[in-house]
Amino acid sequence: MTEILNGQTPELVIARLRAAIEKGQAWYPALLEAVAVWPLDSEEYDGRHYQYLIGGEALDLILLFERFSRELEDLIPAQERDNLLFKGIAPQELTADELLAFLGEVRYRQYLNYFYGITVEEALLVVTQSDVRKEHRSLGVRREGTVIDEAFVQLYERTHDEMLDQFRREKRYSKTGTIKIHQLKEFTYWLFKYRLLHSEKARVASDTNKSLNYLKNMPGGFSKNPTNSVNSSISPNDILL
Repeated sequence: MTEILNGQTPELVIARLRAAIEKGQAWYPALLEAVAVWPLDSEEYDGRHYQYLIGGEALDLILLFERFSRELEDLIPAQERDNLLFKGIAPQELTADELLAFLGEVRYRQYLNYFYGITVEEALLVVTQSDVRKEHRSLGVRREGTVIDEAFVQLYERTHDEMLDQFRREKRYSKTGTIKIHQLKEFTYWLFKYRLLHSEKARVASDTNKSLNYLKNMPGGFSKNPTNSVNSSISPNDILL
């Protein structure tokens, strides 16, 4: 089982990744092995900020794949790369045990944190907003402007702005200006952890299954889950580091 190794520079990891693919290793497993030893939580690369670890716990695997692919454009087939980055479809499916062996325990748990804490939480927000709209239609009303807040109240018992203000206070982020992409992901992950703390376990399990079913029915199966190997019987309460 591969574990995270200290002392490796990004340049060394990428050089070894390139060498492995050039020697004939399949590119996707090679990427996963590189993830296991990647030393940075974030970096500035080619004029862009890359935040790989969200909230110190959740690994944005797709973003790290994108970073690697920019160094390996001559080695990864374009269609397979695009399927992975934009559709979350890997060139091969892996079992949970296989993914664990490639990533190592720490990275694997960080990956699960991202999947359940961000991907699944985003899906839950979409599903809940859809349910609110259905309820509006059944009542013969149109209140699109209140849909997001009604969904937030159902899930978190507070409106969107109230939750965002609390998040910014806790993280000491500015309350003005546009929220950055990685901060938006961190907000979603924070919402997930908030919901775990303030909801009954039965409600959490029900909401998780609802979100997973939504993702399963999307084109390509689990959207942005590039392994299709997540065990849906795992409880979100069991996966946080």
